[in-house]
Amino acid sequence: MNQTASKEILSFEDFKTEVINDYKIAIVSRECSLLGRREVLTGKAKFGIFGDGKEVPQLAMAKAFKNGDFRSGYYRDQTFMMAIGQMNIQQFFAGLYGHTDLNHDPMSAGRQMGGHFATHSLDENGNWKNLTQQKNSSADISPTAGQMPRLLGLAQASKIYRNVGGINQTNFSEKGNEVAWGTIGNASTSEGLFFETINAAGVLQVPMVMSVWDDEYGISVHARYQTTKENISEILKGFQRDEDNKGYEIMNVKGWDYPALVETYQKASQIAREEHVPVLIHVNELTQPQGHSTSGSHERYKNADRLAWEAEYDCMAQMRKWLIENNIATAEEIEAIDNQAKKDVLEGKKAAWNAFVEPIKAEQQELVALLNTIATSSENKVFIEKYANDLASLKEPIRKDIITTARKVLRLIVKENGRVQLSAWITAYTEKIQPKFSSHLFSQSNENVYAVKEVLPKYDETSEETDARLILRNNFDAIFEKYPETLIFGEDSGNIGDVNQGLEGMQEKYGEFRVADAGIREATILGQGIGMAMRGLRPIAEIQYLDYLLYAIQIMSDDLATLQYRTAGRQKAPLIIRTRGHRLEGIWHSGSPMGMIINAIRGIHVLVPRNMTKAAGFYNTLLETDEPALLVECLNGYRLKEKMPTNLGEFKTPIGVVETIKQGSDITLVSYGSTLRLVEQAAKELLEVGIDAEIIDIQSLLPFDINHDIVKSLAKTNRLLVIDEDVPGGASAFILQQIIDEQKGYKYLDSNPETLASKAHRPAYGTDGDYFSKPSVEDIFEKVYAMMHETNPTKYPNLY
Repeated sequence: MNQTASKEILSFEDFKTEVINDYKIAIVSRECSLLGRREVLTGKAKFGIFGDGKEVPQLAMAKAFKNGDFRSGYYRDQTFMMAIGQMNIQQFFAGLYGHTDLNHDPMSAGRQMGGHFATHSLDENGNWKNLTQQKNSSADISPTAGQMPRLLGLAQASKIYRNVGGINQTNFSEKGNEVAWGTIGNASTSEGLFFETINAAGVLQVPMVMSVWDDEYGISVHARYQTTKENISEILKGFQRDEDNKGYEIMNVKGWDYPALVETYQKASQIAREEHVPVLIHVNELTQPQGHSTSGSHERYKNADRLAWEAEYDCMAQMRKWLIENNIATAEEIEAIDNQAKKDVLEGKKAAWNAFVEPIKAEQQELVALLNTIATSSENKVFIEKYANDLASLKEPIRKDIITTARKVLRLIVKENGRVQLSAWITAYTEKIQPKFSSHLFSQSNENVYAVKEVLPKYDETSEETDARLILRNNFDAIFEKYPETLIFGEDSGNIGDVNQGLEGMQEKYGEFRVADAGIREATILGQGIGMAMRGLRPIAEIQYLDYLLYAIQIMSDDLATLQYRTAGRQKAPLIIRTRGHRLEGIWHSGSPMGMIINAIRGIHVLVPRNMTKAAGFYNTLLETDEPALLVECLNGYRLKEKMPTNLGEFKTPIGVVETIKQGSDITLVSYGSTLRLVEQAAKELLEVGIDAEIIDIQSLLPFDINHDIVKSLAKTNRLLVIDEDVPGGASAFILQQIIDEQKGYKYLDSNPETLASKAHRPAYGTDGDYFSKPSVEDIFEKVYAMMHETNPTKYPNLY
């Protein structure tokens, strides 16, 4: 029945023991769901979404799930996590309460609601654990079908490990024998991400087993409104493989039929693991005994007949019936198991609650004692004692209660001696508690981006001016030679070497697994990269143009950008996203949605090099780090001339560091990417009228100017203009906030800080569309001139 016993003959007693143990796991999970709902309704937990009704198929999946395998799933999979030994009762409730201690809630340290599961791929220092020696779950996300693109990459990693030589597989793979297991609710198969992933997995032929838990509803909406023919496996029949065509193995099984489920999952595992063929398992006739979540009751939208059917075909009821009919357990034995499960779950719940609340109560008592001490010598004694008494009276305090009380009292004693003591307490408390909610947006390991030092490009007498694309190409060649685990893929990346020839000849040299074409499917290109990066590979996912990134922005924002954060540093995906943008005619290849991007993907570095040498240096830097990044190459820079470095693959552009590319004394001009060439030309023309501008290349939007070099420039020039191709209020607003607010640049300004952005619309087709839509050399010149006119109207009389 399990992964080893499937090849052996079990005695009936051993068989009974195993099956009864399965039932015990399932009934404990069911009791957790039932008691968990009550904890939400009593207010101890904020929200609950549980796996009741899905227990038995998850037992079967767990039996086929081996060490090294990965799950990318759905927030109903608590029974599976218990069955593979990665979650116990107390941890289940710790997640429900939002316990911020990773030792109690190993899934996310309280950063995600219960029902979102993860295992630890990294140790406390951010180093890889041996993933082949444990059962793995990639960290769940709530967005519907958002787990699908990542699933594709997790499966593709096995394909790479099996077919590409030279990669050190230690910690990551046993010759590509691992399966990626996906789970999803039937209603969520309506999402485009599901179909995009299913299609891509069929094309790539990766070892993926996709389970659809089908209970006929999506919250209150019946399948008739969700799926053609009300049946996802029926409409996917065309994906079924045959003798002449590769595709899927598609299976159907009843969600309450324990022996059939076990057999189905064993067969699916064998096909995917050995043949690298994707499998779809449609698990139907499931139920949802408590409805979708604690936000409502399913009695509102299910009729009496449906509710009666669900009571009879509840998978736990059917498993009990099967156990009795097959003389595996008596009704009395099952009742005893059920009663013990209730007791164990109640005890686990109490232990989880006590562990959650006791540290907070200690903090509560500490502050109450401090406030009472301060009150004795305060003119506001009566008010402070009331605050202290009110706080002390809270039987179940939260940290908000504690810190808000302290901060309100601080206002009362701002002119008294007690202020120093209370202020110090608040500062220390915040420094202790805030990281529980804010740490690990980025890597805190020794491989973070700040650990890599700049290495300048080297040149000698043989270095010649060449098309800049060749610097990228030759640098990629050096990268692929140096790092066998690197690979790149995207639309037109393979056979023709990308649309700008930055990968010319690379597929021929390194093969189709490492330099690959991909279909027109940006979300799953990103997903391929996320999943493979989570399994130790170093993928570079190419999105052809910056505008196309919008197809994948949800995956970047909700999955990749939050991965380190939502696992409190216990999973990572150091994916490099390559794209190109700016300054090409027409609406669709000239958009600059940078403001949208940088505000949606906090947790991913955003790099905007002005030329291909800088871009190549960023790739070299990133491959020595363990963090994800988006790198935007200049679309009109591939055919411009740059000098070929001699240390390809070795020179490194620092991340978060600006570069002053022209010294000046009158005004600081700040920009990035393709626009810098216009700024440089405008600066030359400004010199002709006596205006000496300093030009700073941002290079990296996230992180931004970590050394605060821009404010140092303002201390010299006392004026600031930010030039950007994004819409007004886009990236320029972020840049200005960083300079004025974060760097306190306002202290040095003699003039109003200004921005020069594109028009609110995108450029119309044709060269003139670009000129009249985005900042031009003349726009920059006249904007600077107008700022100088305000300062010295005699020297710089009005142009208009």
